[in-house]
Amino acid sequence: MGSSEPLIVETIYMYERENAELHHTDRFELVHEEDPTPVLRRGQEFSLAVRFNREYVEETDIVRLLFNFGPSPSVFKGTRGVNEVKPRESSPLNLEAWGVRIVGNTDTDLMIEARSPVDSPVGIWQLNVETTTLGRRQSPNIFNYEKDIYLLFNPWLKEDMVYMEPETRLDEYILNDIGKIWIGPHGSARGREWIFGQFDKAVLPACMLMFQRSNIKTEQRGDPIKVSRTISKMANAFNVVDGKYVYDGILEGNWSPPYDDGISPSAWTGSIPILEQYLETGGERVKYGQCWVFAGIVTTICRALGLPSRVVTNIVSAHDTNGSLSLDVYFDADMNRLDTDPETGGPTDSIWNYHVWNDVWMSRPDLPRGYGGWQAIDGTPQEQSEGLYRCGPASVEAIRQGVTGCNYDIPFLIASVNADQIRWIQDPNSIIGWRKIDTNTQHIGRMILTKKPWIFDPNGDRDRADITHEYKAPEGTRAERLTLYRAVRSIPSAKRAYAGGEQVVEDVEFKLADLDRVNIGDPFTIRIDLENKSEERRTVKVVLSAGSVYYNGVKAQQIKRAEGEFELAAAEKRSLQLRCTVEEYLDKLVEYANMKLNAIAVVQETNQTWADEDDFQVIKPTIKVEIEGDPVVGQPSTITLSFTNPLKIYLTECVFNYAGPGLSKNKTIQFRDVGPLEDIKVEHQLVPQKPGQQKIIATFTSRQLVDVTGAVVVDVDEA
Repeated sequence: MGSSEPLIVETIYMYERENAELHHTDRFELVHEEDPTPVLRRGQEFSLAVRFNREYVEETDIVRLLFNFGPSPSVFKGTRGVNEVKPRESSPLNLEAWGVRIVGNTDTDLMIEARSPVDSPVGIWQLNVETTTLGRRQSPNIFNYEKDIYLLFNPWLKEDMVYMEPETRLDEYILNDIGKIWIGPHGSARGREWIFGQFDKAVLPACMLMFQRSNIKTEQRGDPIKVSRTISKMANAFNVVDGKYVYDGILEGNWSPPYDDGISPSAWTGSIPILEQYLETGGERVKYGQCWVFAGIVTTICRALGLPSRVVTNIVSAHDTNGSLSLDVYFDADMNRLDTDPETGGPTDSIWNYHVWNDVWMSRPDLPRGYGGWQAIDGTPQEQSEGLYRCGPASVEAIRQGVTGCNYDIPFLIASVNADQIRWIQDPNSIIGWRKIDTNTQHIGRMILTKKPWIFDPNGDRDRADITHEYKAPEGTRAERLTLYRAVRSIPSAKRAYAGGEQVVEDVEFKLADLDRVNIGDPFTIRIDLENKSEERRTVKVVLSAGSVYYNGVKAQQIKRAEGEFELAAAEKRSLQLRCTVEEYLDKLVEYANMKLNAIAVVQETNQTWADEDDFQVIKPTIKVEIEGDPVVGQPSTITLSFTNPLKIYLTECVFNYAGPGLSKNKTIQFRDVGPLEDIKVEHQLVPQKPGQQKIIATFTSRQLVDVTGAVVVDVDEA
């Protein structure tokens, strides 16, 4: 029986918190604000209630729900859903289109269950409700629901492209908001604590601003391939469009001081302050980041959007500038290492002490079967891909198999983890003008690391996972060689690099000794061991040098260089040493205190040439983080940060930072100058907001000493 009064919507209840629990979005701060925002996952049912001005009459009243995405919604593009509400038994919900159905009604309230398509674009949707009554000639009444509705990827749903099993892995790769990023050269890499903070109230709005400025088409935002490629592009601020520099992304890279007009990369405790600043300024680039900072914000964005993500660190990472799949190092005839490529005149290939990127999880229907799963993306601007600075998603399995024909950027990443390092010396007697000194097949990609799921070891290493085997077969095995050569055969420039140059017979054996752990403030010694394997005397010229380098392999300053010529009797063994004192290296260190040792030797009688290098990091102290007593929610607690200045010089422009979700937003503490070898201690007040096990991360920077960090796990009691 109908009604003469028009049916008008008075309000809509979205049951934000109840839906969030079912959709694994209940940790988002937006859901728990005084005026909560709905945060849902695609392809999954959610509940809402519509309140009318009168009782809904099923026989005559018509109610339509209109879900709209973007500026020009279209049903055909998947950015608009229009559905008439029907009783439960007459309208089963499917995964291909928006579906709505009545599940109950009480007086003026209509209880509705809705479901979005499993391939819906992620981001902000708008809801309108249209009501009409049979027999009435007036235009439909339209109610606009004023709140944004966030719709995210759904890795818990088997039909979603980002589905991951078993479900417990999502506790790490979606829900974990504090983790580790491994930084440092081979032999001293350490896990640096990082607050991803993907549930902070600023993060999802910052993601939407990123999408808006990226110009990704709205209909592409349901495709994790396109979305992750966009994130790779937008994480870094720098790009080149039509030959002009543009800064349209989030974070500007800077690989060496000064950072006076921004924040030193080593000072960040996590992603939240970066994304807050980006949001508050309406999309102005944030200064400054380096590869591990880019990877930190990429993980935050991916996990916030529902795209499973992990941070990956490649220890000894190749930057192949010319697509040869080799890491070429050139020396002139006087045994000096060249900084420019003699063939192109541009920069030479470089070796980063370490490089950090991300893996994201998805199926790859655009690739042959078997190439889904982890996909590498890189937010650090290194090389252009299809005209823009971005990288990936590249199937990790395709990288491991050396299959270069799969989208995207597979050759670049194969070179990053498995290029052969080929050393060349200028030789006028060679047909090509260069003689191959040697080929090191095991230097690049020494270890590929990520954080183990479900474990967090503050200031320790129990949570480190070696995933090198996922990116390549064990070094030196037939499988590893075949994989690399498969890739080389498919790229003409790589075939030329691997085929060129003549090598000579070698009868003197050289070895550059690995350095033990060197604490900042201690001297160190470079040593070469030599053995004449021949039955004749050999005359050897050797050059040894030590220098400071930035972590991306760029030379900073030479610390010490020595050269000499000597004779080795038949079968003689000998060691050469070069000692560096604290006074010789301390004022030449650059941030992160990375050092590079270089050695090159030529045997006069045979023209045998040998070269080697080693990277190491001078070790710095760790901040001791303590919270007094048993912290309680809502009650002030005292946090203490302390360490000892390891240097015999003053530290100036000293700054502490600390933060921890549930304990404290990011706090910056300006500190006085610190004396030589002085014990440093600072106290501060914080008020815990959440009970349970919480983590806090601290950093210290100064003009003379940076990248000092620490962390602690504490238990917070209920009030």
